[in-house]
Amino acid sequence: MADLPSTVASQRIAEELRDRILSGRLAPGTRIIQDELAEELRTSRLPVREALRILQSRGLVTLRANQGAWVTRMDMRECELSYQIRERLEPLLLAESAPGLSEKDIEGLGELQDRIERTRDVGEFLVLDRELHWATYRHHQADELASIVARLWDTTQHYRRAFSRLTLARRSWIIGAEHRLLIETLRDGDHASAERILELHIRRTRVELAKHPEVFQTGT
Repeated sequence: MADLPSTVASQRIAEELRDRILSGRLAPGTRIIQDELAEELRTSRLPVREALRILQSRGLVTLRANQGAWVTRMDMRECELSYQIRERLEPLLLAESAPGLSEKDIEGLGELQDRIERTRDVGEFLVLDRELHWATYRHHQADELASIVARLWDTTQHYRRAFSRLTLARRSWIIGAEHRLLIETLRDGDHASAERILELHIRRTRVELAKHPEVFQTGT
């Protein structure tokens, strides 16, 4: 990586760190030591600093002058606001995409849900759940809206993981029922109902996490 131009290297480093953050390998509140990261990736500090600024702009990293960089911590107020925004924006994105969903697309959603119901692994669930929801958005023609929603999915990943740890083992049937209902309303062409189901589905995560303030105190 050391021979790559700085801008290319910084983008690659940013994507590597993003993957580590979203997968949970870098937990909320983890300090990122620039020198150690540069040595690990065999590059200089400059592209590392640029990568951290990229991730700061995406809400994944917090930079403090003369102190360093940390994976952004979990915060109850931020969680509330982020999910309220998602509750409003994602039904709009679904409305943009739903008319273009084909029968093959709908069948693919059902197959994804089958895989979701078979897993009890939080990491695998998070990947499949994200894949399912974005499959419902695949035909949108609203790039700016989709970009905002994608950023929110990244910044709420820690909250999604916390929610999944709380509920996957004992209440996964609720998630499954909501997904199945969403898929069926899309199959029936009842897009207005699909939008309402999606809004309530997103809201339930926010409401459930509000019952567990200890999640935000530990930051994990």
